[in-house]
Amino acid sequence: MNMIEPCPTVGAVALPDGQDLFRLDGASVKIGARTLLHPMDLRLKEGRLYGLIGHNGSGKSTLLKLLARQQSATAGSLKLGNEPLHGWSSRAFARQIAYLPQQPPEVDGLLVRELVALGRHPWHGALGRFGAQDREWVEQAMLATDVLQYAERPVDSLSGGERQRAWIAMLVAQNCRCMLLDEPTSALDIGHQLAVLELVRNLCEQRGMGAVIILHDVNMAARFCDEVIALREGRLQLQIKAGDMLQENHLEHVYGVPMGVVTDPASGRLIGFPR
Repeated sequence: MNMIEPCPTVGAVALPDGQDLFRLDGASVKIGARTLLHPMDLRLKEGRLYGLIGHNGSGKSTLLKLLARQQSATAGSLKLGNEPLHGWSSRAFARQIAYLPQQPPEVDGLLVRELVALGRHPWHGALGRFGAQDREWVEQAMLATDVLQYAERPVDSLSGGERQRAWIAMLVAQNCRCMLLDEPTSALDIGHQLAVLELVRNLCEQRGMGAVIILHDVNMAARFCDEVIALREGRLQLQIKAGDMLQENHLEHVYGVPMGVVTDPASGRLIGFPR
């Protein structure tokens, strides 16, 4: 993995180390008579990689959309840094937070370089000038995500793993403080899953950025993340250090079925499995 050189973060709001990036106090989401997220208190710190796990319908995507301002809270409060989430202008928010939905939009005919360049939009605007610093960010983002060799290829000609890296390159070019990724490995084979998660892990370590990533595999979450946030039926069950997640009582509490844990003799890692 290539190291990415830091560029000036013009206009970004620097948060002191260890300060809350996101803060939710009693935040909930209700649509009609259906509650998607029950009142939730949650703290997400700057510069950490969070794995968001839980069964289907547990509220993971709703929570991520809430953080990304793609979904409004019915009650409670949300803050980014010290400011209410709704108080940020669209451009200022996009300079802080980058969101990749589970199903990215179609980009028929768009080249990889053009896709990655879209990440610079929050910094120069639709009518702004695409300058030397923007070009540098695009080049470095493609280099860091190992898609520079595909720069002149159409995005829709890439394999699933290559395409995911191209989308993540766009988020890197956005020069954000935190990435929100909704199941970026769901359609990938095991090799590409490992590659994408390793990429996100390395980007967080190299650039001091944070990430919240929805995962279905608790073993992957424990392996790559700093902390694991577990939801069940729209309720927060656990927020725990990733290394402490693979315990039978924690797994059973989240998934509601008997779970076991074994040690992989080759790597020494713990592995959780349903009994």
